[in-house]
Amino acid sequence: MRALPADQQTAFDAGLLLPVMEDFYTIQGEGANTGYAAYFIRLGGCDVGCHWCDVKESWDADLHPLRSINEVVEKAMLQEAQAIVITGGEPLMYNLEPLTSELKARGVKIFLETSGAYPMSGHFDWVCVSPKKFKNPRLDMLQRADELKVIVFNKSDFDWAEEHSNEISGNCSLFLQPEWSKSEKLLPEIIDYVKANPKWRVSLQTHKYMNIP
Repeated sequence: MRALPADQQTAFDAGLLLPVMEDFYTIQGEGANTGYAAYFIRLGGCDVGCHWCDVKESWDADLHPLRSINEVVEKAMLQEAQAIVITGGEPLMYNLEPLTSELKARGVKIFLETSGAYPMSGHFDWVCVSPKKFKNPRLDMLQRADELKVIVFNKSDFDWAEEHSNEISGNCSLFLQPEWSKSEKLLPEIIDYVKANPKWRVSLQTHKYMNIP
């Protein structure tokens, strides 16, 4: 972690400054909220380390500027978005209470995308937990999830997905999503699995088909 002056360190620890890799208005491309317009706030920093991650440039938080949450919120409000997605990286590495409180005050819905490896902070209308084998999710986060989205990279991931589906709440939506580079091979297997196990649904990275961020 970068060395900060004392005043900036205090603001960072309080969640008033966050390392923002990018923020942009787009269409949610995967999971339960696919197809809805949403403003994405992608925070830098992640120690989960998925070798197939498609945003590895987010891993090192020091590469991304610290921005005040007021600046981030004001920029988001310039758009017509009624939903904000906070993602990463791993966003729960940071205190998200101030950011989400400011966004809530503006009347927007707030969605979280997390690996579940860190404890919850902030206020969200929808929590998507996408657990990874490289850093196990917390049980309390699995039980908090509105959506469990498991990325399938090989056949053993089906059993791994089932193990975690036993730890969620009864109202959680279940998704299996092929890892993008292997989707041509894995999608038929996922389709067959979901037909045999209909508690699951198929998730696709539709934003990649649409060629949008």
